Amino acid sequence: MSVFEGFKFRKVSSVIHNLDPRVKFFFVCILFVMAIMFNQFLALVVLFFIPLPFVFMARVNRQWLRSLRGAALLAVFIFATNFIFGYFYPSSSIPHVDGAIDTSMEYFALFERAAAMTLRFVVLIASFSVFFLTTSPDHLGLALQQSHVPYEFCFAFTTAVRFVPVLADEAQTIMDAQKARGLELESGNFIKRVRNYIPILIPLIVNAIRRSLELAEAMESRAWGASDKRTNLYKLNLKRADITMVLITVLMLIIALYIWLFIPVPSLTSLLFT
Repeated sequence: MSVFEGFKFRKVSSVIHNLDPRVKFFFVCILFVMAIMFNQFLALVVLFFIPLPFVFMARVNRQWLRSLRGAALLAVFIFATNFIFGYFYPSSSIPHVDGAIDTSMEYFALFERAAAMTLRFVVLIASFSVFFLTTSPDHLGLALQQSHVPYEFCFAFTTAVRFVPVLADEAQTIMDAQKARGLELESGNFIKRVRNYIPILIPLIVNAIRRSLELAEAMESRAWGASDKRTNLYKLNLKRADITMVLITVLMLIIALYIWLFIPVPSLTSLLFT
């Protein structure tokens, strides 16, 4: 459940926390686009280090690392899948030496490609973790409203953002309670382990349904949706730091497009075996 901790808002007084949510979301989207543009390992390593200054400035180092640790299992699965499929279904990019495939070079190329695909996933997790750790759900919903997104979608999205960490904490509490009653979650084969999670999922689903009904009753008692024109206590305005962040993000995109179009990024395989 540590991966969900990396997406839970932490209220800290920092420059990153004070940025406009729309600016931070724009930065995350640009980083997402750049991660999709490049499939070279070296380029993705550079993209991985881009959010690090924001993590240190926002002072959310532990939570950010916890999100990466929680996504480690899925990252290992992505690496293994890419490596296995690359081995059985090799692409045309496999290096050849004198008309024959060099074994060590081939395996290193497969390893590099699988590592690049895994690192792309890690870059996405790292960037979105910074966004959610430094963005309040209230400000996020306000930013969506000021972006002319219908309020129903804003409410649904912000409610999901709020309740995912709550459900994760509740799942951890249920797991601890069931372990105290003698439930062994990590024993037996794969099928037995899946069955062991049934006593975890059933109370979690029941609590989630109960929580949703309580939320629906609270919304109905407050006449939710009775008025089309809603007012807000605060209004988001772009400041000098926000404009500077937008310019930096646009500059990053321009540099990435120039490198993607005109400068071929070398692979580790070509650097080490040539």
